[in-house]
Amino acid sequence: MSHTITPELVSLDAPLGADKAAVIRSLAQRVVDQGRATDAEALFADAWKREQQDETGLPGGIAIPHAKSPAVTEPSLAFARLTPGVDFGADDGPADLVFLIAAPADAAEAHLAVLSKLARSLMQEEFTSGLRGAATPDDVVHIVRVAIGEEEEAGDAAAAAAVPAEQAAAAASGPRIVAVTACATGIAHTFMAADALTAAGKKTGVDLVVEPQGSSGYKALPADVIDAADAVIFAVDVDVREPQRFAGKPVVRASVKAGIERPEELIHEAVEAASDPRAERVSGAVVAAAAEAPTESGGARIKRILLTGVSYMIPFVAGGGLLMAIGFLLAGYGIALAHGDSGVNNAVYALQNYALWNLPPEGLIYYLGAIAFEIGNISMGFLVPALAGYIAFAIADRPGIAPGFVAGSVAVFMNAGFIGGLVGGLIAGYAAYLIGKPTVPRWLRGLMPVVIIPLLASAIASGLMLLILGAPIAWLMTQMTSFLNGLTGAGAIGLGIILGLMMCFDLGGPVNKTAYAFAVAGLAAQTPAAFHIMAAVMCAGMVPPLGMALASTVLYRRGFTTVERENGAAAWLLGLSFISEGAIPFAAADPLRVIPANLVGGAVTGALCMAFDVASRAPHGGIFVFFAIDPIWGFIVALLAGTVVTALLLVALKKFVGRPAAVEEVSAPVAVAA
Repeated sequence: MSHTITPELVSLDAPLGADKAAVIRSLAQRVVDQGRATDAEALFADAWKREQQDETGLPGGIAIPHAKSPAVTEPSLAFARLTPGVDFGADDGPADLVFLIAAPADAAEAHLAVLSKLARSLMQEEFTSGLRGAATPDDVVHIVRVAIGEEEEAGDAAAAAAVPAEQAAAAASGPRIVAVTACATGIAHTFMAADALTAAGKKTGVDLVVEPQGSSGYKALPADVIDAADAVIFAVDVDVREPQRFAGKPVVRASVKAGIERPEELIHEAVEAASDPRAERVSGAVVAAAAEAPTESGGARIKRILLTGVSYMIPFVAGGGLLMAIGFLLAGYGIALAHGDSGVNNAVYALQNYALWNLPPEGLIYYLGAIAFEIGNISMGFLVPALAGYIAFAIADRPGIAPGFVAGSVAVFMNAGFIGGLVGGLIAGYAAYLIGKPTVPRWLRGLMPVVIIPLLASAIASGLMLLILGAPIAWLMTQMTSFLNGLTGAGAIGLGIILGLMMCFDLGGPVNKTAYAFAVAGLAAQTPAAFHIMAAVMCAGMVPPLGMALASTVLYRRGFTTVERENGAAAWLLGLSFISEGAIPFAAADPLRVIPANLVGGAVTGALCMAFDVASRAPHGGIFVFFAIDPIWGFIVALLAGTVVTALLLVALKKFVGRPAAVEEVSAPVAVAA
């Protein structure tokens, strides 16, 4: 394995720019200049995306921007010592020591382990002092290589031999705490938090053992260590792997950055929780959201649970719906109609009575269309069970999946539809949660998640659906379907406006997902009203990114920064593909002007789609599923109208409302190859 850092990757006291974006871009360029990455802008974009998720400034004047990127060909460390320092978001001020950690997207475990060693070294005063006092890039390279194990230094063996004795002395007879650390990338913060907690445990006399769950895998704590622990700390930004191992332990939850910045406080909270019978405990059946606070409100919890279900449901709908659309393209819309008195549709009839060596009279293309349609139709059939199953999963982890899927299937059987799936999933999830909550004997723990919880929770949730709830919900769904089918004129246009506003409000957030889930749930009914709603939702959801693209790359380029214009160029394709999230960078930077413009454009598009009776048999794909949209001219007119309205309104707001928009480059100009 080649060296991770070289003198050419080191910058000492040279000005790299006034802000962190300029520093990251300059270090990314150094990596490319040394042939260790192919595209500086791509590496910068990946590191900047991580930076926007959570700033990488740390206490003590340190910053560790990092990313896994397809542009990186060789794991690399680029280092800058800055004079003066640059703000990377740390509470104690600017950073003067900056490492850009660049890993290939498919980095091997050995490479990730090397990068993780650097992160751990940054928690040591001797290491950071050496970097601040280094006279040459070669000095920096030697210090770093020793830290990450690429070079040896005299005295290392003696120091290593002293560690076990020091650790043994620290393992006092006081409280015993175990901890898990994990971050989104699993390279830096995971191991820095682990070392910060370990050091704080030694300082406070607490016997603390940490399990870092990094990208290169993790070594699970021994069962006897967990059993002996008085409490557990979850300092994580992602889900804890195998949380059931800690069942019954008092738990303190925090973000991984909190594990770095305030480890002693977390340890103190864990020690207090160990003696508090009212403290939150890890359930054998429940996985809380990453870094979820114990004080999460009931409404916020329900919202998170429902969005989890919708997020897991969407792949079934998107893949199945597109396959159905392809079936319509190849075999015509008649493929979905009943075949005479056979009791099945034309697709099923073709598949049951013909084969590749015995084609139907309509020919091969028709037969392939029947295959695509029926695969998609079967996939769409999982819509309600998947929704219910993963709602239950969000509440009760894996033991909730089976009861949720069964309750969702019962909802389909009872014709209770989408609402039945929501209700059934919630009942199944909470039933599984409550069944798994009591402490049980050790010999019974293994049976709880695989037998007892699924058995009892399925009986409770599905029994309630069959005996009490299914019929009323089915009646409600019938009334709702009849109401939607009867909407004409102003009523339909009003519905289009509401759906357009919902799709453009939070760009992939809960309101957007609610409107989308409502639309795709109706597709299973194959009614004209469902197709009209789907068209309005998809068309309106395309408006925000296209409006941002038109405003930033065509109408008012000087009103946007270089980065925004780059985002605008990408937003053309995202918008045409029905990916509303393409407008998020604009909304995040200027919400008071971008969101109103999106809302007005989305309302216009939704209203026009309904006015033109536009129908879409595909739940996703944007303009690329034109063959499943009718009339396509109405779809295009509505889309163009909303896009132009959004762009013009945004330009007007930037020019005349609030502080005039000014171009503020986040870094030095980027050279564009001719």
